[in-house]
Amino acid sequence: MTYIEIGEWPLMQTAAQAVRTTVFVQEQGIAPEDEWDADDATALHAVLFDAHGHPVGNARLLRPTADVAKVGRMAVLPEMRGQGYGARLLQTLIACARERGHKEVCLHAQRTAEGFYAVHGFSIVGEPFDEVGIPHVAMRLSLV
Repeated sequence: MTYIEIGEWPLMQTAAQAVRTTVFVQEQGIAPEDEWDADDATALHAVLFDAHGHPVGNARLLRPTADVAKVGRMAVLPEMRGQGYGARLLQTLIACARERGHKEVCLHAQRTAEGFYAVHGFSIVGEPFDEVGIPHVAMRLSLV
């Protein structure tokens, strides 16, 4: 059994950092100085825990404008992938965006995850681009 906790950075930092360090810094080779940013302090963080209380997934929700929410730093530990945990995190943050009254959710998807987001209703906006050395594409989901 797994569960998701949602909270601000001071409460979620230790758990979120554990997942993000494993996935982004160690697995994908992103420099730590590129992984940690000021947005963590203002984001709403969702962390998925396993039955033993160990963090296995993470995502954050930013509020770039009153109408738009932005999902970012979405990650699931390699050994936990393929079990629907990413979908649960994404749906949780989409529900939070709806509750906040946002009209749209956007994100920067790694090209390898583009299909995952498309299954959840996101559409590509614009041309592919490079972010921290990894090919990405901007995607959006209308909530209206």
